[in-house]
Amino acid sequence: MAVIYATLIIKGVKTYAQVPAKIREQVKQVLIDLDCEHLVTE
Repeated sequence: MAVIYATLIIKGVKTYAQVPAKIREQVKQVLIDLDCEHLVTE
């Protein structure tokens, strides 16, 4: 699920703030792994 949210964030469909709190850390790690940490905004 984290990868799906990360993909949606990269495509501009969702923002990091819209990610459910339960998986926010996992999504953050996926974005960091993909060199997209600039998209992690609270």
